[in-house]
Amino acid sequence: MSTPALATAAEGATRIILVHGTGHGGWCWYRVATLLRAAGHRVDAPDLAASGIDSRQLRDVPTFEDYTRPLLDALRALPPGERAVLVGHSFGGMSIALAAETFPEKVAAAVFVTAFLPDCTNPRSQVIEKDYTLSQSLARVSSYYVPDLQSQTPFSEARYGAVSKVYVVCKQDQAMTEAYQHTMIAACPVAEVREIADADHMAMFSAPAELAGHLAHIANTYA
Repeated sequence: MSTPALATAAEGATRIILVHGTGHGGWCWYRVATLLRAAGHRVDAPDLAASGIDSRQLRDVPTFEDYTRPLLDALRALPPGERAVLVGHSFGGMSIALAAETFPEKVAAAVFVTAFLPDCTNPRSQVIEKDYTLSQSLARVSSYYVPDLQSQTPFSEARYGAVSKVYVVCKQDQAMTEAYQHTMIAACPVAEVREIADADHMAMFSAPAELAGHLAHIANTYA
């Protein structure tokens, strides 16, 4: 797939909420957010709990829902009838999945950027437990809330399953490999698969313009 030009926000274009992965904060999106805002898109990049400038420690955030609460609160605060495109990177895919399960009516599309993509059949933790390379590389600096996720029922077809999903495959990712990205897509079919040939796991740093182009197109499409 060719990389789309960074499209100017269409009239009524959907708000974009960029969700960081584990061990990061909203700051990691600064290049992508700057490009999108310059093109007229409305963009938010919240810090999840115990992340970025949030002063809490992970030990103060006992559950995955607590960790994701800043995103849930952002959706809850949207004006009536407004929806957002959620963009999750890496472990942020789990956060946008929970947000889609909780507020499906507020999510125009869920975009997974080389991110964990849970399905509606297996335990929520399965996609994390299967990806040993990434989990081992980040285990020392973060928590994946695996016991908490294991205790939850699978995401539902009626809520999370009904939300439009787009997967952005980063072909040079050596942490969450291209093969594993496609394994998750096969288990949880999505509306679109888009690819960035030269992006590694940190696509917002290795290919910010290309990623912003894809996200602008998605925001204009899923209004």
